[in-house]
Amino acid sequence: KGFMQMQTCQSCEGRRLQSQILAVTVSGEEAPLSIMDICSLSINRAAAFFDRFEVGGAKAAIASEVVREVRKRLNFMRNVGLGYLTLDRESGTLSGGEAQRIRLATQIGAGLVGVIYILDEPSIGLHQRDNDRLLATLKGLRDAGNSVVVVEHDEETIRSADYLVDIGPGAGSRGGEIVAQGTVEEVLHHGRSLTGKYLRGDYTLEQPSRLGFPKGEKGWLTIHEATENNLQSVTARIPVGAITCVTGVSGSGKSTLIDDVLRKALFRRWFGSKERPGSHRDIDGIEFFGKVILVDQSPIGRTPRSNPATYTGMFSHIRELFSKLPAARVRGFGAGRFSFNVKGGRCEKCQGDGLLRIEMQFLPPVYVTCESCQGRRYNRETLEIAYKGRNIADVLDMTVDEAVRFFRAVPKVCDPCLRLAEVGLGYLTLGQAATTLSGGEAQRVKLAAELNRKSTGNTLYLMDEPTTGLHFHDVAKLLEVIFKLRDGGNTLVIIEHNLDVIKTADWILDLGPEGGSGGGRLVIEGTPEQVAGCDASHTGRYLKKALNRV
Repeated sequence: KGFMQMQTCQSCEGRRLQSQILAVTVSGEEAPLSIMDICSLSINRAAAFFDRFEVGGAKAAIASEVVREVRKRLNFMRNVGLGYLTLDRESGTLSGGEAQRIRLATQIGAGLVGVIYILDEPSIGLHQRDNDRLLATLKGLRDAGNSVVVVEHDEETIRSADYLVDIGPGAGSRGGEIVAQGTVEEVLHHGRSLTGKYLRGDYTLEQPSRLGFPKGEKGWLTIHEATENNLQSVTARIPVGAITCVTGVSGSGKSTLIDDVLRKALFRRWFGSKERPGSHRDIDGIEFFGKVILVDQSPIGRTPRSNPATYTGMFSHIRELFSKLPAARVRGFGAGRFSFNVKGGRCEKCQGDGLLRIEMQFLPPVYVTCESCQGRRYNRETLEIAYKGRNIADVLDMTVDEAVRFFRAVPKVCDPCLRLAEVGLGYLTLGQAATTLSGGEAQRVKLAAELNRKSTGNTLYLMDEPTTGLHFHDVAKLLEVIFKLRDGGNTLVIIEHNLDVIKTADWILDLGPEGGSGGGRLVIEGTPEQVAGCDASHTGRYLKKALNRV
């Protein structure tokens, strides 16, 4: 795949349809438009086109109903903040939040009543301006006679709810209880609710100290004249040794600038990546860095065999520890005996998975617990070896917090566990399958793994919305980690919509002002206070309120 390249079909010139079909047109402002011409428009431009579209005479009876339905659906998508997407955008290139909002627009268009809608964090990837539109849409669903259940961490969404159910008090084994339920006001004054304490201001996100030196004193990383996708010759400066937040409404060009241009260019230069960087003239300041690390929401592994213990490298040290126990040495067990990936110590019926896959005709496969090892992954002889009363399967079932205490005398295991706890993942079990981790959890596992490596002090970290799926309390922990990385001399570039993170940044690159063709420009770059004072910035308007709350 790394050596493949997409090329436009020479027969249809990328328009997908035969010339006979493309010959059917409707009148446009400047020239007749085929169906693919209309599909290449953004939702905003398509809505404007159909608002002006008129058909007279006998054709009006046929076209009016169709045009009305098209207008309705385009307006639904605009109302959930998707006006910047083109109609022919490939579904595989959509973010999770965009795909979820398209499904939401589809449901609104159905006009059903008496339905329960269940949404899982619809605010992911949304700017505050777009989030306001989303809330108006959800209220419209409610007012039409439906029930809307939303799993959410966003403060505005929580405050807009008619009824709250707060689950906790902690995470993992320390959670699972309904701590409080009722109206916003009732939860606000509940003594045990951690959410309530943040909403009423008992707990606040501490404002960490900003840089003690002028921005750019250590140098600048500068991207010159980026023109990929909707970027309009953007030249952006990133101060070395600082935290830079890249902000802007959905579709303004944030990911294009940081991932398509900067990340791909650096990966090609340092790692020989075959990915083609987005169009730009040059990048200055690369000499300030020793390495670049991407911390995104892609899975840490694509099979149940991958887990936090294997990803952070601590499992190798755990296996070594077990192989050095007297009982293991007497039996001649090496470190490989305690791996569930190779023959020897694992259960051969499930081949170390702990689960058996049963193929179902006409249905997805079903996974059942292995009856031979009872889901423990290892055979009986391996499980007879114990360290402080716990065998290798017991260790994999431990939470990170339990492992910190259990392996206190083993720094090579304890330290990675401490890093996982620092980023708010103390509730995960060491052997939890990577496929069951959320995008936000996977991102924080990667961050913990980086924290555990010896810092060189000249690393460039690229992060894509690290606050995804995080409660206020978890965001506070994450900020501590981010500032620890910066104080070690590293540079962090964070694509983010969370105002609590944005207001603590040393530098902000705000793209926009709108999404799609209306964006792709650098609205303002500067400190949070400078961005808050910019009238042209949507981010600045909401940031001003956030800074005033501090």
